[in-house]
Amino acid sequence: MTHILLCMSGLFLLSAVICGNAEELGVKATVTADRLTIPTGGSVTLTCVAQHFADLEYYWIRETSSKNKSLISTEAVISISEGGNYTCRGWRRDTNSLLTESDSVTIQETVSNRTNVKLQHSWSQIFTGETITLRCEIQGGEGKVWKYEWTAPNTNSPPTSSEYRISRVSVSHSGDYRCRGSSDYLLTGWSDAFRLTVSSSKPRATLTAQSSVIPAGGSVTLSCSVEGSAGWKFDWFRRDSISSKAQLMRGNEANRVISVSQGGLYHCRGGRGDPVYYTEDSSDVTVTETLPSKPTVSLQPSWTQIYSGETVTVRCEIQGGEGAQWTYEWRAAKLNTPPASNEHRIIRATESDSGGYSCRGRREYFFSEWSDIITLTVSYKPKAKLRADNTAVPVGAV
Repeated sequence: MTHILLCMSGLFLLSAVICGNAEELGVKATVTADRLTIPTGGSVTLTCVAQHFADLEYYWIRETSSKNKSLISTEAVISISEGGNYTCRGWRRDTNSLLTESDSVTIQETVSNRTNVKLQHSWSQIFTGETITLRCEIQGGEGKVWKYEWTAPNTNSPPTSSEYRISRVSVSHSGDYRCRGSSDYLLTGWSDAFRLTVSSSKPRATLTAQSSVIPAGGSVTLSCSVEGSAGWKFDWFRRDSISSKAQLMRGNEANRVISVSQGGLYHCRGGRGDPVYYTEDSSDVTVTETLPSKPTVSLQPSWTQIYSGETVTVRCEIQGGEGAQWTYEWRAAKLNTPPASNEHRIIRATESDSGGYSCRGRREYFFSEWSDIITLTVSYKPKAKLRADNTAVPVGAV
């Protein structure tokens, strides 16, 4: 009884629309819309059709996200310019009875907020196997809770969040990406297309050295690069010999240039993203180190005046280098095939063996300095003179 009295009091018409019991209704009314989205500055036409009923008055109710309901018109056909959930009711004129009610229809309102798709990273070239994130940004959309919609190649279930994360991208992910956002009954337009291109090849780092020899007490600059792309940080590796295992000496370096003062085999690689995606390792670069010790060159026998046919040995000695596995290089006037040992033995010397001799030692990736030059002079074999006592003496002997 209280329910009936409430519906009959005050603003009788509005109370009757809200208080009618839909469960007692028969055939439902139907709402049709010429479109479900209101264009910017435009409108949508809604029509309420109640079959099997005549002489009805129609009442429209708009419901927003705050659940507020408002009576907006008493016509069967209306034009609206605001988003919301719309329901129509048919009211019998002579008895003031609620006869039919439609299901609600949702109408969204297009807003002018600018929508953009951006790659979260600063680099444009993407390689197969990388993990990337695309972000949908709505300008002027702060303070609203947005739901996002994406169009993208190679996907059956795009996300509804502002971020589109792709793990281990492949060439099939190449193409155009668009997004738009909706909040309550507001809807942005589609963004411009973002073109994503995924390369099928894996990049290789390139290592270059300022010099292949480190001067004594100095250093050499090494540079690592990845052609045609950006965003890389670099890992640097060194090993003592070809057979030894490479050791990480510096990692995650933002600067692609480092200085080294130790000889060895060096290579590098680039890495970027989260999780980190690595390039192929660069080729090895050999850097040798000049040691501060200088060899000395000596002759055995110790005299520098040698005659044709004599045998002499030129020896290279490195102070403090005992026990090390050295190989040697020689500079000489006549050395077609210089020895790798510390001794150069000249058998049956000739004048062509005359000249300066110097050497240096090498141990793995270390070089000594060149020794000072020692000069060897080879003269013709002297003739002996006969004395009165029939004793032969060399020319110049007393």
